[in-house]
Amino acid sequence: MYCPFCHCDRSRVIDSRGIDAGTAIRRRRECTSCGGRFTTIEKAVLLVVKRNGVTEEFSRDKVINGVSRACQGRNVPEDALKRLAQTVEETVRAHGSSQVNANDIGLAILEPLRELDEVGYLRFASVYKSFESAEDFEKEIRLLRRRSRSRDGRRAIPGWNGA
Repeated sequence: MYCPFCHCDRSRVIDSRGIDAGTAIRRRRECTSCGGRFTTIEKAVLLVVKRNGVTEEFSRDKVINGVSRACQGRNVPEDALKRLAQTVEETVRAHGSSQVNANDIGLAILEPLRELDEVGYLRFASVYKSFESAEDFEKEIRLLRRRSRSRDGRRAIPGWNGA
């Protein structure tokens, strides 16, 4: 980090804190040469480890694109997709690690998407959970119905198929 006053490349960190919901780090620094103090803001990088071992930086846009494909043709506002992506990022950052598995991102998407649009949820879940038959859809729909009933204050009956 170069000092903005004397351009020395040595400084020490005096104070460090997270800002913008943990997406960046604000550091107060002091130059070891001239004693000048300055502030830097560094983006806290969140890396995604994919199934094949490749690592890439987390992208809200990728979350938005994946969810918007699942919600294609549905009445889901763009702002809602952006809020969902922000929620997903906050959820995976809350684990405190600079690396997250792609699978964990998919898990973080499922619940907010279910609350946003059940059809979009089913479409996303069918890919994410690798549905292989209509029975997989039926099981997931039964789970959705149970959750809806328990959310509405009605008692869900275990094992009841909802038909």
